Amino acid sequence: MVKIGLALIGLLICFSGSVGYAQQRGAVEVVADPLISLMQRNRMGTNILAGSTSKPPVDKKNATRSTAMGFRVQIYSGANRSEAYAEQARFKALYKDIDTYITYEEPNYRVKVGDFRSRSEAQDLMQGLRKQFNNVFIFTEEIYVYQ
Repeated sequence: MVKIGLALIGLLICFSGSVGYAQQRGAVEVVADPLISLMQRNRMGTNILAGSTSKPPVDKKNATRSTAMGFRVQIYSGANRSEAYAEQARFKALYKDIDTYITYEEPNYRVKVGDFRSRSEAQDLMQGLRKQFNNVFIFTEEIYVYQ
């Protein structure tokens, strides 16, 4: 009786392994509504347009500052305050013209950089930063806009 039970368990293990293998070989076809890509491009509801705008730099001393929804790149997140300020200083040494922001939400400090109106601008900076900083992410949040 024990031998029959062990044989059945062995067959079940073999059969379940072959079923799992067969499921991995199939092809997946994604069918998406074309409106989804249109909404992603226009970022409806946030007034953020995909694609970059190449404007000349604004003189921040004489410009008017307002806020809008946009993107920032996070270069540090951790509980160590001195590390956060060290990462901010290291970034400022590399990129003098890009603003940095440190926030604290218990228990973590976060260092975010830039005020980008388009995701593609933030991604361009993020690609360059990946070689110099460990955890680099893009966040959608309120940014400062100079006019």
